[in-house]
Amino acid sequence: MSSQTTAPATPVERRILRRAEVEAKTGFKRAHIYSLMKEGRFPKALRLGVRAVGWDSTEIDQWIADRLKERA
Repeated sequence: MSSQTTAPATPVERRILRRAEVEAKTGFKRAHIYSLMKEGRFPKALRLGVRAVGWDSTEIDQWIADRLKERA
């Protein structure tokens, strides 16, 4: 008799990414990221302070996954 157990889903680390991290993950520079945001084709930045913004890491990861699905 075989007993199969499913491993619990690993929780995704959700955090706020700063612009340099988003640039590194996407390969895009600041101007292109903001252009895509303006067109509604990239996740919106979150206001963190007067001069600071960040992006939800899960939204960025999902955006990347969606682009890879389009390619397939």
